[in-house]
This record gives sequence, C-alpha cells and structure tokens, in this order.
Amino acid sequence: MSFFKKLKDRLTRSSSKLEEGLDAIVEEGAETVPEPQPEPVPPREPEPAAEIAQEPQPTPAPAPPPVTAMPDPIPAEETPAPAAKPGLLGRLMGRAVPASVPRRVLDDEMLEQLEDLLVASDMGVETALRVTANMAEGRMGRKLSSEEIKRLMATEIARIMEPVARPMPLTPQRPQVVLVVGVNGSGKTTTIGKLASQFKAAGKSVVIAAGDTFRAAAVEQLQVWGERAGVPVLTAPEGSDPASLAFEAMTKAEADGADLLLIDTAGRLSNRADLMEELAKIVRVIRKKDPSAPHNTLLVLDATTGQNALTQVDVFKKLSDVSGLVMTKLDGTAKGGVLVALADRFGLPIHAIGVGEQIDDLDAFDPEEFAAALVGLDA
Repeated sequence: MSFFKKLKDRLTRSSSKLEEGLDAIVEEGAETVPEPQPEPVPPREPEPAAEIAQEPQPTPAPAPPPVTAMPDPIPAEETPAPAAKPGLLGRLMGRAVPASVPRRVLDDEMLEQLEDLLVASDMGVETALRVTANMAEGRMGRKLSSEEIKRLMATEIARIMEPVARPMPLTPQRPQVVLVVGVNGSGKTTTIGKLASQFKAAGKSVVIAAGDTFRAAAVEQLQVWGERAGVPVLTAPEGSDPASLAFEAMTKAEADGADLLLIDTAGRLSNRADLMEELAKIVRVIRKKDPSAPHNTLLVLDATTGQNALTQVDVFKKLSDVSGLVMTKLDGTAKGGVLVALADRFGLPIHAIGVGEQIDDLDAFDPEEFAAALVGLDA
C-alpha cells in the first residue's frame, strides 16, 4: 500500500469533516446545473425537394432510346433515419448525459462559511483567511461544484506547505547528533525507533541514546526497536542524569564511527520550567563535546492536540533551537488542519508525518498528497 493511500484511508476524521462540510455549504442555496458536455454534431440533412424544384432548370435534352428497365428505387421514406445520440461524448462512451450536480455562486456568505469550516479543522483564523482569499481571487460570482471547491482548496493548502516540505538534512559531521524533543505522549520514542530503522535500512550506521531515564517503558520500547533494526541502544540507570548519558553516547558513537546518534529525551510539559531547564542542560553538555551539536533538533508533535501544537513550537523553539518538525497520530484526529497552520506561521521544515504504529507508517512529508488527503480527494 502506498503511503498516500494509507494517509487518505486513515485521515478520515479530518477529511470526512471537511468533505461533509464542503458538500453542505454547496448544497445550501445551490442551483442544479447539468455538467457541461461537448456540443453534439447534428446529422447532415438533405436539401428539401421543394427548394430544389424552385431552382431554375436548364432545357432538358432529348431522351435517349429506351433501355432495359431497372427496378424501382426503394422509396426514401422507407429507409429508417439514424437515431440521434446525446452528443459526441455520449456516442463515444455509449452513455447518457450525466446527472446534474449542485453548484453554488461563490460570494461573501459562502466564503465566510468556508473560513468557519477551516477554522473548525484547527487551521487557525489567519491561515483560513489566507486560503479562502486565494481561492476567491478571480472567481467571485462563479458557480462552483463541491468537487471544484475541494480541488481549489487542496491547491492553496499545498501552496502554503510546499516551502516547508523538506527531508531531514544529513551533515558531514560524524556522528550527526539528532536531539528529539516533545511533550509527554507525543510519540517521540516510537518516532526515534522508526527513524533509526529507516536510516539503518538506507545504509547508515546508527546509535540510539535512551535519554528518557525517568520512564522505564521508554527505554524498553527503544530496546525493542534497536533489536529489530540491529541498532545499539545506550541506556543509563533509572533516574540518572540524561545530560551525562547524552555526553557518553556521543563519545561511544564517535569511537564506533557512527553516522547518526539519535538522542531521546523525557517528555516535558511546556509550562514546567524545571523540565525545560533540564533540556537546556542537555544541549549545553553535548556542545562541550561538539560546539555544533545538536545538528538537528526534531520536535515531535501530536496532531490530536490541535492548536496547542502552536504553543509547543513557540516554547521549544526558544529553548532548544528546533530545526524541524515531525507530526504523529494524524490517523486519530479531526484536527489535521493544524499542520497547515504550523507551516504558515513558523515556516519550520516538516520532515515526516506518521499515521500509525508500524515502521512504514512514518514517511517523508508530501504537501500535495497531504492536501489531497485532507480534503478527501484522490491523488
């Protein structure tokens, strides 16, 4: 199954909400208009006999001698006329004219309803206004079907997200240190396991540091992923200093010649100053080993949190110099529009999105596929 097919199938809560809302908006006050069809080619008609008789005729020549009589021609009225088909497309496809579709004039009232629908999908007021304004440009007063509106909306969403769709860059430093941060339950540990497995499959040597030393389940989860991918996982006793583990992991990764070091961190709430300071300490310690580290700081966001994701980016960006985003749990939310708001407001690279628990449920972010899936279109 392609990732787009998986995304479209699992983004049902967001796409159904938008799709149903768009259909309802168009049907309210819509006019039923037949789908435009190519003009039919009229059959060629013979010239009327009366008109031919009115034309001046030359003097007839003397009749030739009689010859053997020929049988009388079949009268024209006995030859059946060909049945007319409903247009060229109908003749080619053998189909009748398709049923009419509801269309509604794009006016100010309809634009307000579209804005409200996008805000309800957690796209945010500013982003919703930008999307609808671009949709309306040069189209006010036109009658549009629900399908046309979906395609316009998908185009404008993809245009906003195109500049931020970038894979995580690989640097010449060895090891390349990737710090993974986020709030409790955002999916950091699972994301690290999937990334490690995918990088290993791509031929990179990877080391994982289980820096969430306060949650035993996180360490065990990473160890399972490490065994599955053939990647070493460095751990420390429960409750030990995660900054010390990060420093030791850098030393080992450097000695082993590893390409990538992925450092997990404990989930922390953005309003807990002590936990946020601990994260800042990890950054300070690893920079003693390599002043350019961490080379990537990935913020993992849970799509089900909706607009709270904007606040999380604000806080983590100040504390740990976030370089890119990974959005998880898009399969479990009706708030997929928040990813559009994040792209529009922060412009941070979106490296990957996740729609499930399996290794192939995390993939590179494609703006056109995401926009199509979000509004319920096929690729």
